[in-house]
Amino acid sequence: MINNTFHFLLGLAALVIGAELLVRGAAKLAVSAGISPLTAGLTVVAFGTGAPELAVSVGGALGGAPDIAFGNIVGSNIVNVLLILGVSALIVPLAVQSRIVRQEIPIMIGASLLLLVFALDGAIDHFEGLILFTALAVYTLFLVRRSRTASRAEQARLTGEWPDAPWTRGKSMQIALIAGGLILLVLGANWLVDAATSVARALGVSDLTIGLTVVAAGTSLPELATSAVAALRGERDIAVGNIIGSNIFNICAVLGLTALIAPGGVPVSETARAADLWIMAASALACLPILLSGREISRPEGGLLLAYYAAYTLWLILEARHSAHAPVFANAILGYALPATIIFLAIDTVRHNENKTPPAP
Repeated sequence: MINNTFHFLLGLAALVIGAELLVRGAAKLAVSAGISPLTAGLTVVAFGTGAPELAVSVGGALGGAPDIAFGNIVGSNIVNVLLILGVSALIVPLAVQSRIVRQEIPIMIGASLLLLVFALDGAIDHFEGLILFTALAVYTLFLVRRSRTASRAEQARLTGEWPDAPWTRGKSMQIALIAGGLILLVLGANWLVDAATSVARALGVSDLTIGLTVVAAGTSLPELATSAVAALRGERDIAVGNIIGSNIFNICAVLGLTALIAPGGVPVSETARAADLWIMAASALACLPILLSGREISRPEGGLLLAYYAAYTLWLILEARHSAHAPVFANAILGYALPATIIFLAIDTVRHNENKTPPAP
């Protein structure tokens, strides 16, 4: 147990440091190669912080732990919205008004619903993985085309995310940072998956539960750090955009590539099809009334997201222990808390829109 704990913590540290090196190196290389800071911000930052999920899921699928691979993806997307967006909103209310973020939300929701449809037959096969990975290529092309029309103010704002340090100006150093980050990600993923699988089997906990909780939260640490720092620095669009971009990357790139590489694709357990996938889709849809209305995500709403994450984690623990209270708890959430939240958000959104000051003619 001590050895597994050491490897687990070592794996988490390697993932966080590796993701940081990868983001810094790739961001500087993208900007120096002539890619606009806008595109670099929406792709390199979001995709770079999603690299741990990619490393863990591919490693889990190839290492004979497909439930950890799939659970990591679904769990990370739930963590991103409920935990990380909630924490960021508690730090500072997130005023989300930019055209960029509003356009990403429907893409994230569409990707979540597409994954739900693909998974209903019990597996993500090679062809479905190819569709997801192709969707990422189309999404990236869309970002590149849109970046050409980005305002100079937006580009200048995002340029400030990567200060021009002399030691990162050379392309060789930027490539070295990327290579070092990838090596640490691969090593960290192997340590993390091996330790988590050993602990799960020793305690009698399913691989899916470990993937949905501990591994998902661990691999989401780069997103948490990035969004929390962005919120503190007043870069509120970056804080939200990083979460949305990472969710798109997790589904299209991580799951798509994992399904392409893994023999026979990625199996989806009945438990995931019955509950966790729907919770992931509901988390994505939760962004719709809050963000598309063009208003801020308040601290109470951030606390509400955190409360739902705590409830989801508690339900996973009850399920893992086969507690008789698990169905009662789930029915209380689905039958009372969730409808009440939907009504609250709908009324709050309508009230906000009615109180908006009409634009000057």
